[in-house]
Amino acid sequence: MKRKRTKKAVTALLATAVLLSGNAVSQLYLAQPVFADDMVFPVEAFRPTDDRPLDKSHLQQSMTVQSFEQLDNGVKLNLGAQEAYIRMLTSDMAKVSLLNKGDKEYTSVGIAKTDWSAPKFKVKEDDKRIVITTDSLTVDIKKSPFGIKYMDKDGNVINEDGEQGIGYENGKPYVFKKTDNNENFYGLGEKTDGLNKRGKEEGIWHQDPFPYESKYIYQSVPFFIGLKDKKAYGILFDNTYRTYYNFAKESDDYYYFYADGGKLTYYFFNGPQIKDVVDRYTDLTGKIPLPPEWSLGFHQSSWAYSQNDMEEVAAGYREKKIPADGLFFDIEYMDDYKAFTWGKKVPDPAGLGKRMEEQGFHQVNIFDPAIRALPGYSVYDEGTAKDLWVKNPDGTAFLGKLWPWNPSAPPSSVYPNFLKKETRDWWSMQYKPFFDTGIDGIWNDVNEPVSFIAKDHWTLPLDAVHEDDNGVKHAHEEVHNIYAHLEEEASYNAFKKLKPNVRPFVLTRAGYTGTQRYAATWTGDNHSTWEHLRMSIPMNANVGLAGHPFVGNDIGGFTKNKQLGEICTPELFARWLELGAFLPFSRDHYNNDGDSPSVKQNINRQEPWQFGKEVEDISRQYISMRYELMPYLQNAFKQAHETGNLIQQPLVFQFQDDPNTYNNEDQFMFGDSLMIAPVVEKGATSRSVYLPTGVKWIDYWTGEEFEGGQTITKQADLGTLPLYVKQNSIIPRREVQQYAGEKKLTNLILDTYLNGNASYSYYQDDATTEDYTRGEFNVTDFHVENKGNHVEFEQDKKVQNYASDIQSYTLKLHDAVEPKKVQAANNKYAKAGSVEELNGQERAYYFDANEHVLYVKIPVNEKQKVKIQTQDDVDGGK
Repeated sequence: MKRKRTKKAVTALLATAVLLSGNAVSQLYLAQPVFADDMVFPVEAFRPTDDRPLDKSHLQQSMTVQSFEQLDNGVKLNLGAQEAYIRMLTSDMAKVSLLNKGDKEYTSVGIAKTDWSAPKFKVKEDDKRIVITTDSLTVDIKKSPFGIKYMDKDGNVINEDGEQGIGYENGKPYVFKKTDNNENFYGLGEKTDGLNKRGKEEGIWHQDPFPYESKYIYQSVPFFIGLKDKKAYGILFDNTYRTYYNFAKESDDYYYFYADGGKLTYYFFNGPQIKDVVDRYTDLTGKIPLPPEWSLGFHQSSWAYSQNDMEEVAAGYREKKIPADGLFFDIEYMDDYKAFTWGKKVPDPAGLGKRMEEQGFHQVNIFDPAIRALPGYSVYDEGTAKDLWVKNPDGTAFLGKLWPWNPSAPPSSVYPNFLKKETRDWWSMQYKPFFDTGIDGIWNDVNEPVSFIAKDHWTLPLDAVHEDDNGVKHAHEEVHNIYAHLEEEASYNAFKKLKPNVRPFVLTRAGYTGTQRYAATWTGDNHSTWEHLRMSIPMNANVGLAGHPFVGNDIGGFTKNKQLGEICTPELFARWLELGAFLPFSRDHYNNDGDSPSVKQNINRQEPWQFGKEVEDISRQYISMRYELMPYLQNAFKQAHETGNLIQQPLVFQFQDDPNTYNNEDQFMFGDSLMIAPVVEKGATSRSVYLPTGVKWIDYWTGEEFEGGQTITKQADLGTLPLYVKQNSIIPRREVQQYAGEKKLTNLILDTYLNGNASYSYYQDDATTEDYTRGEFNVTDFHVENKGNHVEFEQDKKVQNYASDIQSYTLKLHDAVEPKKVQAANNKYAKAGSVEELNGQERAYYFDANEHVLYVKIPVNEKQKVKIQTQDDVDGGK
C-alpha cells in the first residue's frame, strides 16, 4: 500500500527545495511537474494567479471638472461621462469615488461604519480649483486635468495625484500618486518581503502559497500607510478584486495602485501620527472586540493530535509547571475529513472536554469550509436542500477538492456561499454540537478558499458564482478576497447565537480589511528555519498596521523537512519561543504529516520539553513571564479595542520622528513600554540593538540605563532575550498562573521605572464575558512622581463598576534608594525584612539593597497620596 502524501507535506518539500536550490533549479521547478512519492504534482497551482498588468499606454484620457454640486458632506463632480464624489466623513478622512454616471457609490463588507456625521467644512471655487477645507485637512481639487491634492491645516502637501491621474484602463480602476525619495510605505497586511514596501511590487489576493515567500499569501488587506517628512497618511483601496501596488519601483517620482475590476473607491486618512491613521482607519473598518483572557495565554497544537495525545500533552504542561491555556485539534480529529464531525481518533469528545476544563485548558477545533459531497452526510444534505453552495456558471454546484488528499480522485467537495446571510446563519448553527461537547474556540483554515485543482491555482475558478441576498450573482474574482471574512462573521456570530455573553475566540488564516472585528490572525504554514523566524517580525508588524493587532505565527515553525534542512533544533526553538512569548497570539504548532505524534515516534516533536532540560527551562521562564505580564497584555488589548493601537509594534509606529526606525525589522515594541530585540541568527550569542531616540532605555535584566539614539551590543546566551524598558513606565504585573483564572488577582504589582514621573491607566473587567460592553469595568489611574526629596504615589479610581478581587498594590520602584520613611497622611508604613514578610502586611515596604529595588505594599482603598521620603526635608520634615 502506498504511503499517503498530504498537501502540507508536499508543499513543505517543494517550497524548501526551491528556497535552497537557487534560481536555476527554481526555474526548473516552474517549467515541469514535480514528482513526490506516488504522485505527479503540477506546479501551475503555484504560479502567480492570472495577474492582469496595467497597460499604461491605454490609460484614460485626462478629465475636466465641468460643474460641481455641494453635498451635505462634500462635493459631487461632473466629469462628463463620469462623475466623482468626494465626501468628508470626518475632518481628517475623505472618501473618493469615481463612477460612470448613474452608478451607485460602493461600500464593501470590510467597512464597519457608514453613518458618519458630516464635519464642519467649507467649499470654495475659482477658475482652476474647488477647495474643501476642514479644521485639519484641505482637499484641493484641480479642475483640468482633474486631480486631487491633500494638504494639512498649515498648507503642507500630504499627498497628491500623479500626472497619470486616476481612472479606468479596460475596466481596471487605477490611481497614480506623486512621491519622492524620502517617502516610505507600510501595511498591506500579511507579506513576506519585509517592513518597508518602498521599491516593491505587491498584490492583494490571498492564496495557499508556494513558496511561503510568495507575492500572494494568506491575507488580503488593501490598506497602506505613507510616511513622508515624518508625517503619516493612509489609503484604503476598498476593492475586493485582486489589487496591485507599485511603490515607486518604476520611478522615484510616482507610485500607483489598481484592481482587476470593480469600482474606483478609496479612503484617505490624514495623520500626522501613524497611530492617528490606524485609529481612524479602524474607526471605519472596526476595532477588535476584547478577547477572552485565556486566548491571550500560551497554546499548543500539532497536526494531528488524537484524544490520547491531547490528554498526554495537557498532563505534560501541568506536571512540568509550564503555563498554558489552549490545546488545538487539527483536521485529523474529523470523521473522514467531514466538517463538523468527530472521528475515531477522538472516541469521547464530551469526556475529553470535561477533563480539559477540569485541568484549566480550553479546546479549539479546526474547521474547513469545504464540505464533502457525500449523500447521507447531514451537513451536505442540509446545505444541498437549502441551496447554499457556490455554483458553476451553468447553475450546478461547484465541486472542488480538499481532503482527503488524492491527486487522481475527482473533485468531491462543495463550498458554502457565504455571500448569503442565510448561509452564514446556517453555518453558525453547525457549531452547536461542538460547543455542547466543550470546545471554546473556532480555528478556520484553508479559507482562501483552497481547492486542490492546479488549473485554478488551488482556489475556486474566477467564474464560479456567488449569489447575494438580493439574488444578484457575483463572480468568484469579486468575492474571493472577502470569502474568509464572511466565514469569520458566521463563526463569530455562532458565539452570539449559541454562547451568549461569552467572549468569542475565532482564529483565521485568511481575511480582508475589517476581519479584525471577528477573528485573530495566524500567518499560516511557516517553516522551521531561521529565515522564517526573522521574517515573522516585519510580517506581524504589517498585519498590525493593517488593522489586525491580534496576530501570531507558529512558534518553532510548522513545516518540517529534515533532508532539506528544515528542522526545529533546540536552539531554533528556544530563540523562537523567547520571541513567541511576546506575540499577541502565542502558539506552538507543528507538522507531523497527519500522524499522531504519540504513534509516529521518529517525528520532530515540538512541545517545549522535547528539546531537553535547558530548553524546557527557558520555555518555562518566558511563558511564565507572559503570564506575569497578563495585566499589561490585557490593557494593551484594551487600547487596541479603543484606538486600534498595535500590540506588537514596529519601532516606526512609536518613533516615526527617528528615521533609524523606518527599516528596523528585527526589533519591536510589545505594548507601549517594552522593547523586544530577539536573537534571530543561528549560533549568535550577542546582537546589536538600536535604542530609539528621545527616550531613555533600561536593560530589563541588568538595570543598566542607556540614552536613546544609539546602537549598543547586547550579550545574549541561549537563555537571554534582549529586553528593554522605556524609562518612566509603569508595567502592571501579577503572580504567575498555570492558566487564566487559576488564581484570583488579589495583588497588582506596579513595576515602575522612574526618573521624573510615570502614569498608567489600568483597566480591569471579568476578562470572560461581554459585560464590559454594558459598563461593568474599572479604570484606575496611577501616577508616580519623583519630587526630588521624595516620591509620591497616587491613584484615581475613575470608574468602579466591577467587583474586583484586588486587595492591594505592590509598587516596585527600580533604581531606588532606601527610604527614610513611607507614609500616607497619618498612615505609616512599616519596614519589612523581606518580600515574604511584606506580603503578609497591609501597609509596609521592603528595600532590596542588592538590587536597589523598593517594594511598597499599598492597600487598594488607600485614599491619600503615598509619600516615600528619600531625603531629609530641609525644614525638618514638615
